[in-house]
Amino acid sequence: MKYQVGDEFLQELPLILGGPILKHTEPESVTVWVALKQCCQVELKVYDTTNDGEELGNCLLKGERSTVALGKYLHVVAIAARSLVGHRLTGDRIYAYDLQFTVADQTPQTLQQALWSNSSPTVSISYFDHQKPTFALPPTRLQDLQIVHASCRKPHGHGFDALPILDSLIQASANQPQHRPHQLFLTGDQIYGDDVADPSLWVATILGDALLGWEEQLPVNGVYCTPQQLPPGERADVATNQAGLTAGLHNKPEKVNSHLFSLGEYYATYLLAWSPVCWPAAFPKGEQVTRDRHAIKDWNRAVKHLRQFIYTLWKVRRALANIPMYSIFDDHDVSDDWNLNQAWCLRVLGRPLGRRIVQNALLAYTVFQGWGNTPGQFAQGKPGEKLLAAAQAWSVSQGTDTKADRAIARYVGMPGNDPHTDLPILVRDGSVFILDRHPEALTWHYIVRSDRHEVIVLDTRTWRGYPADQKPIAPPMLLCPKAFEQQLVLPLQQIAEQTQIKTTFVIAPTNVFGLQVIDWIHHWHLKQEKVFSTDVGDAWNINTEALAKFLTTLFEERQQVVILSGDIHYSSVAHLSYARTHSKLQSVLVQLTASALKNEEISTRLIHTRLKHWLLPEKVRHWIGWSNPPKMVEISEKQLHHNPQMLTNSDWHCVLEWMPRNSVQTSAYTADILSLIAPWKRAENAKWKWLQPLMFWKSRWFQEGREVVGLNNLAVVHFQLADESSSGKVIQDLYWFSSWYPTQIVYSRFESQLTPNQSLLR
Repeated sequence: MKYQVGDEFLQELPLILGGPILKHTEPESVTVWVALKQCCQVELKVYDTTNDGEELGNCLLKGERSTVALGKYLHVVAIAARSLVGHRLTGDRIYAYDLQFTVADQTPQTLQQALWSNSSPTVSISYFDHQKPTFALPPTRLQDLQIVHASCRKPHGHGFDALPILDSLIQASANQPQHRPHQLFLTGDQIYGDDVADPSLWVATILGDALLGWEEQLPVNGVYCTPQQLPPGERADVATNQAGLTAGLHNKPEKVNSHLFSLGEYYATYLLAWSPVCWPAAFPKGEQVTRDRHAIKDWNRAVKHLRQFIYTLWKVRRALANIPMYSIFDDHDVSDDWNLNQAWCLRVLGRPLGRRIVQNALLAYTVFQGWGNTPGQFAQGKPGEKLLAAAQAWSVSQGTDTKADRAIARYVGMPGNDPHTDLPILVRDGSVFILDRHPEALTWHYIVRSDRHEVIVLDTRTWRGYPADQKPIAPPMLLCPKAFEQQLVLPLQQIAEQTQIKTTFVIAPTNVFGLQVIDWIHHWHLKQEKVFSTDVGDAWNINTEALAKFLTTLFEERQQVVILSGDIHYSSVAHLSYARTHSKLQSVLVQLTASALKNEEISTRLIHTRLKHWLLPEKVRHWIGWSNPPKMVEISEKQLHHNPQMLTNSDWHCVLEWMPRNSVQTSAYTADILSLIAPWKRAENAKWKWLQPLMFWKSRWFQEGREVVGLNNLAVVHFQLADESSSGKVIQDLYWFSSWYPTQIVYSRFESQLTPNQSLLR
C-alpha cells in the first residue's frame, strides 16, 4: 500500500520533474520555467525557424541561470533568454527553444536526455521532428490573434479535464503562426489547497516530504506535528479550529478533510497538476486504507477520477511547453475564501497554523507561477531574488531558520501581527482597511503587451479594501483605492500613449457581473450572515461602490474593454453598454467567462441545459450611476418607463445583456478523442450506450442551453473585423466534451459586438 518515494524512487525519475513551461514571452526576452531533481546550471537558447517551423535556424536569444534548491530533490529555475546583439522576435513567425542542463562535474544533458528515464522512456514535448518546443508571438493583425483562457482545475473534479484539448488545438495549427494559439491565461484556482481528494493528499504528503528531504513541523494546538501525523481524511478539525480556515464551515467538513498544510504538499501539488512524472503507478484500494464504508467509496471514486486525469497529463505538459502561459491566483490556490473579508483575515492570519498555511501557499505560488509571470522581479538584487535565497535557506535549515522565515513572510506580502493581540495588522486606505505589507513585498499584478493588444492582470486577493465602518463580514472593495491607482489608472494612462494597441483585456479572476440567481443567493446569504457558504464578497457587483469606481475608471481611458474572468464553474459572455448622461461618449465592456477546466457540478450541468432558460432566463438589467463619489443603483425597466428623469439626474447609465450561445458544433479535434479518454473510461461509457435513448437529459437537443456552458471547458478568444479600422466583434469558442454517446469534442460559440447596443441605451 505504501507509496515508495525514497531516494531510490527519485533517482529512477528523469532529471526534469516538471516542465518545461513557456512563461513570459516578448520580442526582447523569453522565459522558460523548469523543475529538476538535481542542482543544475540551465542554458536556454531561442532559435528562428524556416519551412513553417520544420527546420531550426540561427540562435537569436540566449540565457542561463542556476536552479534554486527548494529541497533535496526539488530545484527550480525560470531562465530568461535575451539577445546580446539587438535581435527582436516578431509576430507571424514560429520560434523554437532548447535547454541544456549541466550538473556539477558531469557532462551536459540535452533536453531529450533530461526528459528521459527508465520510468519515462518516451516523452514528447514537440510537434515537430526536431523535437524542440515552439511558439509564435501575437500576430501583427488583431483578427489573427488567438487567446486561450480558463480557470478552476481540480484533479478529482467531475468530468473530463478540458486543458488537454489545448494540446489538440496547438497540434492542429503548430506550423501556422497566425492561427496557432498565441497566449494562455489561467485566471485562478490552478491548484486547490482545500477540497483535496484523500488519495491526492496521500501522494502529496509523501512526495512533498521526499522532495524537501525533511518533515515540516506544523504548529497544532500548542505542539508540533509533521504532515504525515495529519493523515488524509482526518484534517477537518485541525483545519477549521486550529488554522481557522472557513472552507469546512456550514456542515462541509469534507472540503477540508484533506486540506494541504505543509510547504512540501503545496510544492508537490503543483508538480502533480502539470506533469505525470511523480504520480504513483497505482493507488491502493479503499479497503486497504480504511474500514469506513463511506470513506472507502469516496476513495475509490476519487481514484477513478485521478486515473483519467493522469492519463492526459502528457498532453497538458506538451501544451504548456509550446504556448506562453500566464496566470494569477484566486482563492483556492491558497484556500477557499482566502482574504474574502476582514473576518477571514482576523480568523486565519491571527493563528499560527493559519499563517503558516497561507505563507506556504504563497511561497509555492511564487516559485511555480509568479516567477515566470514577472521574471523582472527576480533579477539580481530584486525582492524576488531575495525571496528565493530565503526559500533556499529555509529548506537548508529544515524549517528552523527564523530569519529566513521572516524574510519569506516579508517578500510574499504577509501582514505583520500586532504583538498585543496576535491579529494581523490592518492600515487605513481612505474609507477602508487593507492588510499591511512590507514595501519590498512582491506584486502579483502585471501587464502583457503586444503591438495590437494589452492584457492588464489584476490581483484582487491581496489588495482588498475592507469597509472600516461596517461589520468584518461586509463585502470588500476587491481593489482598495491604492490598488485602483497602481493596477488600473496608471497602466491605462501609460498604455494610452501607444496608439497602435487596438484592444484592452483586463483579467478579473472573479466575475464583474454574475447571473441574476447568483446575485439573489449572495444577497440572501449576506442578510443571513452566512458569507462563507457561497463566497459572498468575491463578485464585483456585491459592492456597488467598488463596481461603480471600476467602471468609471475603465471608461475614462477606454471605449472598449474585454474582461477575462473565471471562478464561477460556468462559462458565458455578457455585454455592457455604457453611456454618459451629459456627453455623447459611449463605451462597451464585454465579459468573457471561462470556468471550469475540471470541476463541473450538478448545478452547472443543469444550467448548461435548456432548463436554465426555461426556468430562470437572464433579463436585461439597468443601472444608473454617479462618478463623484462613485455609486450605482440598479433600476427596472418599469421604473425607467415611469420616471425617465432618473437618467437625467445621474452621471451615467449602463445596460447589461447576456449573449446567446450558438448551436453546438462538432470540432475538428474529435479525431483526437482516443488520446483524451482513457481506455477503461471508454469501456465504462460504452456500457451505457444502450440506455442513451432513455437518458433524454444527455441528448444533444436538451444540452443546447442558451446562456452558459456548465460542463468542463476551455475558451479560445478571437476577433472578427471587417478591416483594421472597424470595431467588429469578439468571439469566444468554448470547447467541451459532449454528454451524449459517443463522446466528442464540441464547441459552443458566443459572439458579441464591440460597440454599445444603441437600442438599449436611451
